[in-house]
Amino acid sequence: MATDPIHRRQTLAGLAGLAGLGAWALAPRTGWARAAGDGVVQLAAAWEQQGSFHIGMLTTREGAGQALQVHTSLSVPTRAHGLCVLPGGDVVAAARRPGDWLVRWQPWRGTEPQWLWQGGERTFNGHVLGSPDGRQLYTTETDTETGASWVAVRDARTLEKTTEWPTHGVDAHELVWDMHHTASGAPTLIVANGGVPTVPETGRVKRDLHTMDSSIVRLDASTGALLGQWRLPDQRLSLRHLAWSPNGRTLGIALQAEHDDASRKNTAPVLALFDGQALRTVPASEGTAPRLQGYGGSIAATPTGWAVSCPRAHGIATFSLPGEWMGLVPLPEVCPLAVHDGMLWAGGLAGSLQAAQDGAPLEHLHGGGLQTARLDNHWVVADLRPSQNI
Repeated sequence: MATDPIHRRQTLAGLAGLAGLGAWALAPRTGWARAAGDGVVQLAAAWEQQGSFHIGMLTTREGAGQALQVHTSLSVPTRAHGLCVLPGGDVVAAARRPGDWLVRWQPWRGTEPQWLWQGGERTFNGHVLGSPDGRQLYTTETDTETGASWVAVRDARTLEKTTEWPTHGVDAHELVWDMHHTASGAPTLIVANGGVPTVPETGRVKRDLHTMDSSIVRLDASTGALLGQWRLPDQRLSLRHLAWSPNGRTLGIALQAEHDDASRKNTAPVLALFDGQALRTVPASEGTAPRLQGYGGSIAATPTGWAVSCPRAHGIATFSLPGEWMGLVPLPEVCPLAVHDGMLWAGGLAGSLQAAQDGAPLEHLHGGGLQTARLDNHWVVADLRPSQNI
């Protein structure tokens, strides 16, 4: 590796670490990790604000009129994307594709964050998943020479890679556990291959979209062996973000359309469902579909049904669990979704919604620390209890 890139990464890491410690000096360190049931909601989130990028813990209380506040934050060198909260409360975040950093951070302690930087042969694809016991991390990554995607298995304490498995596709994105299908007694992973071709020298610039090959794959989580692969008939629909139904029987996938024709792209579905054997798209109603603009930013499911955030349409597309269209809930530039106590929380530009799928959702305006901020695609409910608040 060349010296200059290494120096740049070390410098950025140092600045990010100092910025994070500065945020800690301004934020209270005790009294914010509450037990479930007292009305406090904690969300691990990523956002951009006036050209700088952050991850952090957001807090609010249930009920109308409660502001969503930044409790503590960490500056990161580039845009973050997916986050993972480990059983002890540590937050792990990966840079958005093509990214070169991974960070493990303890928002409940004033310690310096732990960074890992890619050496150039791989890039992070924005998503990280923890093992149930918190001892391992699984990151989706791309080989910078071939464009092929991989799942890297990492030690959660050191962040170092212990093994890696091919995803049998390109542009791998989110991955989730599939606890209902096992191979030799081991749990399996579901990985979404977005299928959009890019090249390292142009970063995120899409090319040769006629060759798109998006799929979801099931991998043996002990060996990485391919146990199944499924594709949609429409080659231009990219399978990206994943969420399980409340009963764990159906996987919902948020779609992003890449059609050349604008009208076809605008009317493309934003939701697909996978029952473990077959993959199918869910159309929106004909009168509403053009408003969705073929872009699903995030996905969640509650007992009420599916929700797909559509930031370009400034609303949340809602469906019943079987897949019937229910309507669009308006929220400007909505993107991150999370489920807390069976209720959907959705983050927008100036405010967020509690119980967003209900007939009368409760609004939480963003506090001063979030004004002018743009939330990234994902946030994660973090139910930290006093025994963990060291």
